[in-house]
Formats: sequence, C-alpha cells, structure tokens
Amino acid sequence: MPSSRPARTPFLALLAVALGVVLGALLPVSSAYATDSADRAVRGGRLDWGIKSSFQSYVTGPVAHGSWSLTGGAATVGGSQFRFHSATGSYAPDSGDFRAAFSGGVHFTGHPKPDGTHELDLTVARPSVRIENGRGTLYADMTSKAKGSGQVTTRSQVPLASLALAGIVLKGGSTPIALQNVPATLTSQGAEAFAGYYAAGTPLDPVSLSVDTEALRSANSASPSGGSAPSVEPSNGPSAGFADAAVDWGVRRTFREYVGGPVAQGRWTVSAGARDGGALFRFPGGRGTYDERAATLDATFAGTVRFTGKELDLTLDRIAVKVAGNTGTLSVGDRPVVTFPAQLAVKNGLVSIAESPAKLTAEGAALFGGRYPAGTAMDPVSLAVAVGPEVHLPALPDLGTGANTAPSAAAAPGSSARPATEPTARTTDGPGPGVLVYAAIGAVVVVAAGTTFALLRRRRTASATPLAEPGEPPAEGS
Repeated sequence: MPSSRPARTPFLALLAVALGVVLGALLPVSSAYATDSADRAVRGGRLDWGIKSSFQSYVTGPVAHGSWSLTGGAATVGGSQFRFHSATGSYAPDSGDFRAAFSGGVHFTGHPKPDGTHELDLTVARPSVRIENGRGTLYADMTSKAKGSGQVTTRSQVPLASLALAGIVLKGGSTPIALQNVPATLTSQGAEAFAGYYAAGTPLDPVSLSVDTEALRSANSASPSGGSAPSVEPSNGPSAGFADAAVDWGVRRTFREYVGGPVAQGRWTVSAGARDGGALFRFPGGRGTYDERAATLDATFAGTVRFTGKELDLTLDRIAVKVAGNTGTLSVGDRPVVTFPAQLAVKNGLVSIAESPAKLTAEGAALFGGRYPAGTAMDPVSLAVAVGPEVHLPALPDLGTGANTAPSAAAAPGSSARPATEPTARTTDGPGPGVLVYAAIGAVVVVAAGTTFALLRRRRTASATPLAEPGEPPAEGS
C-alpha cells in the first residue's frame, strides 16, 4: 500500500515557506513599534464611578434625609455615576504598569442634627488608580465623621478599593487606554476611612476609566501649548482693557441630567469656541474693561451652548458678565440670568472669582420657560481675567478624547466574571506588532490549508462599550 506521507509533503513545504516569508516580512514591523515601548505620560481623561449606588440611595432616602454635592469640577454621568476629570500620571507599555490621578470630589451628608451639622459627613475626592504587576488599587482622599463618636478624620490617598483585574492585560498599547466596569471591593483601610458604614470585602460600584497618553517630554522640551495671553500692562487703577478672559458655568446640574435623561431624551452642543468640561461650560475670548480701584468689571464672551430635546430648545450665547458693588450678573444676550457674590481677587496678573454660588433672576426664570422659579440655586460661576503679561487662564477640566473604540473590560457590575477578551491599550496608529504577526500567520494557514480542505471559522469580537451619557437625574437638591 503506497504511503500517504509523500502526498502531504508539498503541503507542509508550502506552509513552511509561506510562514517563513511572512514572518521575515513582518520583522521590520516589530522594530517600527519599538519606540512605543517607552514610558508614556497620562494627559487628560475621566474616571466614572458611583462609589456605591446603595449608599447614594441611603444618603438621599427617608432614613438619612441627606444629600450629596460635587466639588472640584466633578460631574455626574448616567443614572448614578460620578465623573472625575483631568487625569495625570504615567503608563509603561512594556510592563503594563499604569498610574492615573483624577480631580474632583463628592461630599455626602446625612442624619441632620439640631445644630445644623450632620452625623453622616463623608467626602471622597481625587481618586487615583494604580496598576502594578497585574494588581489594581483605587485610592482616594477621604474625610469622614466616625459613627457614634463624631470624630472627623482626613486621610490622603487611602487605598480604598481593590480592582479585579484577572485576565486584563495593559501591555503594549498607546492611547487611549480604557477599562469598563471593573469590579471593585472595599479594602480594610477603605472600610475604616468609610467611617465604618461597610465592612472590608464589601462590593463597591464598578470602575470605568478612559485616559489619553503621550510621549514623555525631555527636561528641555517646550511646555504644552496652553495659549498665553498677549502682553499687556496691568491696571494701576483707571478702567483698562484686558488681554483674555473666560467664564465657566455649568448652568444647573439637574437641568443637564434632565436634558440627557429619559424624559427630554435630548442633548447639548457647543459651538463658536465654547467648551464642554463635563461639569461646566467654558465661554472664552472675554473682552471688556476692568477697574481695579472701583472693583468693577464689564466683559462679553464668545461661545454658544444649545440644549435640545422633547419640548426643549434653549440657546445660551452672547454671554456677558458685569461686576459692581461686590455683586456679579451673568447675562444671556441682554437678559440678566443669574446673580452671584463677586469679590474680585487679584493675584499675579489674574483677576478671578472661584465657584461663586448663583441664583436665578426673574428674567432667567422666563428664559428657562418657568421650569425654575426666581431665586433657584443654579451652578456656581467662575471667572478668570488676565490683566498681566503672559498670564495663563486656569485649565478647564480635561475629559480626554474618549475611548469609544478601545477594548473594554465589560464584566457585569458586582460580578467576578472576567471579560472574554483581554483589554489592551490600543494605539490610534493601528494594532501592535503581535496582532499583525498572529493575524498574518492565521491568514497563511487558511490559504495553505484551503488547497486540501475547507476551513470553517467562527469569530467572536468584543465590541467597545461607550461610556454612558448623562441620564436620569437624582431628586432635586441631591
């Protein structure tokens, strides 16, 4: 009986030659990606985390009779998540080690007391994520009032939660880097900093993040271009023009949540230079006059924000701010919309007002179609005016470029199940060399094997999960 081995020899030879050719051709590709192995800086991005949804419900419910408020430019997203912004840190593609610190915080209060204080008083701020040797931890600044004793403790960067990263690989990527719905568990130190409301090992809300990365700059590299103001002489008292100015205003948090929620099913768009900082909008390009001696200011700003939805079409443009007698007024067009306390602070050529509480005027109530009565608390107003030479305006919260096309760790909230695919950092220039090599080998095998038999393949792809958009707002005043 003739042997079948000679019949397979041409096939095996063809396969070996083809593999050799393809691998040889791909070797330069690996070299081309060698520069991506250098450590990279994290510059801009967001972290979305509800901390613990049931704790939110408890705080605002009929037992605690409490509320929560946002600090440092934090925002809300989805039904129960807080968005922290302006990531900074580092990323090592070779090892997958990753560090990113975010800005913003959440202040919870509950169980009001007759003296105006609260038994429950907890702040979680400046969360950061560290991933080293495949292990992940979420840290945060914590200020809490202990149950019973009422002792207030402030701690910096407490290891608050451990992150379940089994099966997640962050090696080899570039930008953006994204993780979605990573299970988080309260640590023993976190339980202590949480004022004893939960025991160590308690599941917390899952963590999602998206950050941009860039090559590290050398010491003598130019600083990032932020756009410096033209040189002008600072005012010595008389009314004088200024070089640049911006006003930051979020309108009203619950209004934004209503617009993006299931009732209005709407959205907002920014144009004409306006910028969206997540928790606030920036109207730039301020021009006008400032009188240091009289403590007055009159400025107009560029930018348009338009809210649309069911039975909703509201445009905010032609923004102007006037300050006189320690009171500020923000107008839309010629209509005064909100007023706010305005103590103009001057330091190093920068005149500023930081997060001054604003109240709706009667004209503003009409602009909002009667949704809110005059006197309603609106989002605070911040103002920055460059009156000195080479002065930079404060940075707007940086949410990054987004990562809707990046791989994600899509484990269900509270689940220990691991994602079917390993999320890796992906460069916008294309897949890394390993992806190209394995794809090419697979293609050669299919072509060669196709000369002797039919090959059936099933492909599973893990689609990216976009970050949630603003959703149902919490109760007013929360």
